Amino acid sequence: MKKKFYITTAIAYVNDLPHLGHAYEAVAADTLARYKRLKGYEVFFLTGTDEHGSKIIRVAKEKNITPAQLVDKMVIRFQDLWKKLDISYDDFIRTTEVRHTGVVSKIFKRLYQQGDIYKGTYKGWYCIPCESFWLESQLKEGRLCPECDREVKKIEEEAYLFRLSRYEKPLLKYFKDHPRFVLPSSRKNEAVEFIKGGLKDISVTRLKLDWGIPCPIEENHSIYVWIDALINYISALGYDSDEGKFSSFWPADVHLIGKDILRFHAILWPAFLMALEIELPRMVFVHGFWKIKGEKMSKSKGIVVSPEEIIKEYGTDRLRYFLLREVPFGGDANFSPSLFIKRVNSDLANDLGNLLNRTIPLVIRHCQGKVPRFFEEEKVLKEKIQEVLIQVEQAMNILSFSEALSGIWKIVKLANLYIDRRAPWQLAKKESKQKQLHTVLYNLLETLRILGILLFPFIPGSAQKIWTQLGIEENIENYLLDKGTVWGQLKSGIKVKQEPPLFPRIGKEAKK
Repeated sequence: MKKKFYITTAIAYVNDLPHLGHAYEAVAADTLARYKRLKGYEVFFLTGTDEHGSKIIRVAKEKNITPAQLVDKMVIRFQDLWKKLDISYDDFIRTTEVRHTGVVSKIFKRLYQQGDIYKGTYKGWYCIPCESFWLESQLKEGRLCPECDREVKKIEEEAYLFRLSRYEKPLLKYFKDHPRFVLPSSRKNEAVEFIKGGLKDISVTRLKLDWGIPCPIEENHSIYVWIDALINYISALGYDSDEGKFSSFWPADVHLIGKDILRFHAILWPAFLMALEIELPRMVFVHGFWKIKGEKMSKSKGIVVSPEEIIKEYGTDRLRYFLLREVPFGGDANFSPSLFIKRVNSDLANDLGNLLNRTIPLVIRHCQGKVPRFFEEEKVLKEKIQEVLIQVEQAMNILSFSEALSGIWKIVKLANLYIDRRAPWQLAKKESKQKQLHTVLYNLLETLRILGILLFPFIPGSAQKIWTQLGIEENIENYLLDKGTVWGQLKSGIKVKQEPPLFPRIGKEAKK
């Protein structure tokens, strides 16, 4: 039986168009999902959209359309972008789907019946743009939201509340017993400090909200959008309807989220699961933000970079590579066109593209365009690949995508150095050196074959194109990493194909 792996993104809130932050999270999750499939896991990769709440109502009114029309329109834009980014999700859940709303209602009713939810009054501060409740002690100076720096509103209304305070000690114990539950450790510490500050019971309904899942206890209340959204991770697995699927994949191996929703995923969601007596996810990994000139990208503030425009101008894999390689995953990063161009020109055009563009023409010129016979392995290349495989495995286990790519590039750079030192164009001039020539070219082609497998999770389209140029017709996704990277599998005699450069340099005339 295959090992199981369940990975989720946060579901995207569809009050506006997707931006670079959405693309970043989706690409990271997709890369890990593809890697785990290559490692032989049966993967369930979930993404989707969060479609209820007051922000949806407000934006729909501004556009003079219904909330349903707005979310249907926006969901198409997210799904189109995921297609352009080669996101290989297994399920795309919408929180307006019956399979989800039914589960939310059942869970709410159960928690009410067992006393974890009760009717009361909520008094506190509410941020409309973030749809978040805050204690006064958490507000920034001037009574501003700690997440978006907008003014918050003091509200007092009848509400149903979840007994979050009941789970303060169990949560602290869980964090102590499971040090890798939230990563990076700085985010874990942040969550623990928040819990130690004291947990208050939290409102889980809004009164007279027209666009939300009706409260099953009292229909003039709607279930709070964040409670609704979090439950997607189990409703998509068939919780309460498909026990086989749910028991196969739960608990989630990784919830991938941005740091702005840490509180919900590291405190509220685990407390909810404890109340339901459901095992907690194995890991919540918190990534940073992409910023522009040091300021967080924000749809509401109009500070955004369109991933669709980057893809249209430069291609999917250049964007995927840049997002994964430029910064350690978990930290913040600044985006600028000049940084983007510098990174992709240096790594993809000068290093990887150059290696392929030098090797294939030499095979065409000196080997009748066919993979030469395998005479002798090149130990330095083979040993480097084995070393890098270990590094990649270790890096991917902690979602360090930049470190994994850094390791793979050791192979790329070594292969470029190998071609310079062995100078196959010089060997080709001497009849007595033909065996050496064929040995050098085979070793370069075999290195490229293995690079194709290693790079497939990160830049799947380009990795497959490398194989196509090597004359390999099979799909990389049908291979297993451990078996596929064993040296010497490239078949002699197959015909290589010279295609246009895989990553032509972006010229100086490109946008700065």
